[in-house]
Amino acid sequence: QVQLEESGGGLVQAGGSLRLSCAVSESIFGLNVMGWYRQAPGKQRELVATINTNGITNYADSVKGRFTISRDIAANTVHLQMNSLKPEDTGSYYCNVYQYFGARNYWGQGTRVTVSS
Repeated sequence: QVQLEESGGGLVQAGGSLRLSCAVSESIFGLNVMGWYRQAPGKQRELVATINTNGITNYADSVKGRFTISRDIAANTVHLQMNSLKPEDTGSYYCNVYQYFGARNYWGQGTRVTVSS
């Protein structure tokens, strides 16, 4: 069973930066998409950013220009560099891997990000 473990969350002031990391327990066979989602209290989980096997990225409009997603295929990791953080970025951030082979979806347990004003 593939396991994902996030790290790097914490408390930061508005305008600050955080870097989230996600370690995947094993290599994912075939085409896949790795990404970050977040969920604020009382709200639905939403996409933050994704990156596929070919390095093509996709960002939510709310984070474009501030967040950067990257992946290290050899190390089975995905990162999210978050700059110019805003209070509305507060939430639990979840790492996700979608594997096209078998249409498998894997989630981490989440890491908490709190941005104070």
